Amino acid sequence: MEGHVPVLAAEALVGLALEADGYYVDATFGRGGHTALILQALGREGGVLALDRDPQAVAAGRQRFADEVRLALVHASFADIATLVPQHARGRACRGVLFDLGVSAPQLDDPRRGFSFRTDGPLDMRMDPTRGEPVSAWLARAGVDEIREVITTFGEERFARRVAQAIVDARRERALTSTAQLAAVVARAVRTREPGKHPATRTFQALRMYINDETGQLERGLAGALEVLSAGGRLAVISFHSLEDRVVKRFMQRESQLDPALAQLPAVPPAAQPRLKLIGRKTRPTDAELRRNPRARSALLRVAQRIA
Repeated sequence: MEGHVPVLAAEALVGLALEADGYYVDATFGRGGHTALILQALGREGGVLALDRDPQAVAAGRQRFADEVRLALVHASFADIATLVPQHARGRACRGVLFDLGVSAPQLDDPRRGFSFRTDGPLDMRMDPTRGEPVSAWLARAGVDEIREVITTFGEERFARRVAQAIVDARRERALTSTAQLAAVVARAVRTREPGKHPATRTFQALRMYINDETGQLERGLAGALEVLSAGGRLAVISFHSLEDRVVKRFMQRESQLDPALAQLPAVPPAAQPRLKLIGRKTRPTDAELRRNPRARSALLRVAQRIA
């Protein structure tokens, strides 16, 4: 499993309210930690559709689960879940969808993927290296204002303008092609940072989210999950920072409330009725889990149930 530890695993399975013969979607397969636990809880008639944008994750998963007939593992984005589930479920009702957002440990720990500033590697950051352009290509042509906006929006970096200008100045001298180069440029521009955080943390997060369209993918994925869930089915989402959680929270709140403009009508149209019911409160890792897996420190789980 390449050191990957599934976060909030027990809590996520409880949230999904697994049924032995149910059909479930792991929208973010990673290295299969959550998928394996779901399969363990299912009977012979149960099934799982697992998705991942990363071809390396899919290749590793197909090797690990080579003999698992209840699993279909597909190289695809969860943004396409609304079309993928009907293709693979073969008419079965979808009883639950799990999202475990962010970057997996194998992606972070592999310098060749370019996600981390802690080890030098090519400045890539694509979750699917077969599509799109690496961060280095975008940084080579983007203007100061465009870079600043990305770092502000997705990194909430208060020194965004200074960082953007430093990147543009640095590329005039030499193309930025490695994570170490970029981390050094950002470190010189960001003079102060929260205790224990590298100066480049927010900038790397922002560039990764932008180049992978993570917010747009998440919005489409949540909407698609709502479409494929059967009545009573559960939606469980694990997020790792405030930007992700904000999208999830707003989506669940919006879909669990009746539009106030329609509340006074004698008969509210079915299409305007709430489609989700919030289940429990947001859940964070226990102290015991944090001791086992410090990377889980910012994880947060939200659960909702599909209403007929």
